Amino acid sequence: MTNDDLLSLWQIGVHAVGGAEAVEKALRKYTVPKPDRIIAVGKAASAMSQSACKIWPETKCLIITKYGHGDEAPATAQLLESAHPVPDLASLKAGQALQKAVASCSSQDHLLILASGGASALAEVPIEGVDIVQLQNQTNALLASGADIRTMNLHRTQNSQIKGGKLLSAFKGSHVTTLAISDVEGDALATIGSGFADVPQKASFSFTAHIVASNAIARAAVAAASPVPVRSNYENLYENVLELAPRIAAPLKNARSGLYIMGGEPVIHLPKNPGLGGRNMALALNLAREISNIRGLRILVAGSDGTDGPTDAAGAIVDGNTWRPEAQLALDTANAYPWLKARGALIITGPTGTNVMDILIAHKS
Repeated sequence: MTNDDLLSLWQIGVHAVGGAEAVEKALRKYTVPKPDRIIAVGKAASAMSQSACKIWPETKCLIITKYGHGDEAPATAQLLESAHPVPDLASLKAGQALQKAVASCSSQDHLLILASGGASALAEVPIEGVDIVQLQNQTNALLASGADIRTMNLHRTQNSQIKGGKLLSAFKGSHVTTLAISDVEGDALATIGSGFADVPQKASFSFTAHIVASNAIARAAVAAASPVPVRSNYENLYENVLELAPRIAAPLKNARSGLYIMGGEPVIHLPKNPGLGGRNMALALNLAREISNIRGLRILVAGSDGTDGPTDAAGAIVDGNTWRPEAQLALDTANAYPWLKARGALIITGPTGTNVMDILIAHKS
């Protein structure tokens, strides 16, 4: 199986959880009534809003997404772009627009929320006494520490006026429907986007929520499309990349021929002045070291949203010939991107219109 074969399987998995397709299926399956307002927030917001705006083109729609992820946004929608994973001033403006959109709903209104990962940074209204510089410093510190998503979201919620169900506490309408693409372990709505689309305690309105796409769905699509036997399929990528790489590589070295699929969202501890890269590239390069000189083993690691860290790459594909001793410096300085680029190992796809964490596909011949 070639690099292109692995990439094709990854793309099949990503397509299976595409924002437009997932929302279209959900709207039919759950017979969602006509909304009076549509709000879409996250990396997949533009794609998710396509189906809803196609059915209800006259309904006001606010889209908040990451810079460069707005190309698929319907022309009739209001589009705001901001920063991820570290919020910027545009994130604060987006947060205010989000609050305004919710508060503008009248007593009988139905609000449709389309939620996906990335919303935590893309839209924010900090509590009194916290400014953008503090938010950025706090986020950078948490990212560098290798904090997991639960720790990140707990901190974000404590410092936010719109996270953890607080946004909808200002909703005066009759019903809210949330359709969410999950980028978190366990697919908990309270964790996706730090719970911005979750129901508040003692809500005065009816609330319905559905997870419309997840890592499990993407991995199942990869497995179904595999031309070789699938030996395992697990959601288990939740450790630090330094511990995760040897744990993954050890059984693969002597594994039976076939496909091995994994999903999740590993973490990475960053040095004081990190270079250019992301967790998937770091994991891929660590795996390359572990499988150095092993024949017949090829591993793809990539983010389902098409981006890995502050780069244009989704991840990388490595094999037994990828590693060189000089790559250790790239690992030590969190600078995997240029090294992997020079080896022709990067995966660059652009925004995918979804976000269900990361996918690892290994093939043993």
